[in-house]
Amino acid sequence: MINEECKDKDALALVKYISEEQKEEKFLANQQVIKTPIVRNGKQATVGYAPEVWKSMFFLFFY
Repeated sequence: MINEECKDKDALALVKYISEEQKEEKFLANQQVIKTPIVRNGKQATVGYAPEVWKSMFFLFFY
């Protein structure tokens, strides 16, 4: 799940060495360190490539 090729080496080091309890918050704040995309719209979120779900989440923005 961690993108070892992330350009932000400080963020990468941070999420690799913090406690498990803190990782979720740091992953969301530093999404460039995640290989799998997390797309959020308010209280809705998807993990992974899901273009059909994204279209329904952002329907108003596309039309």
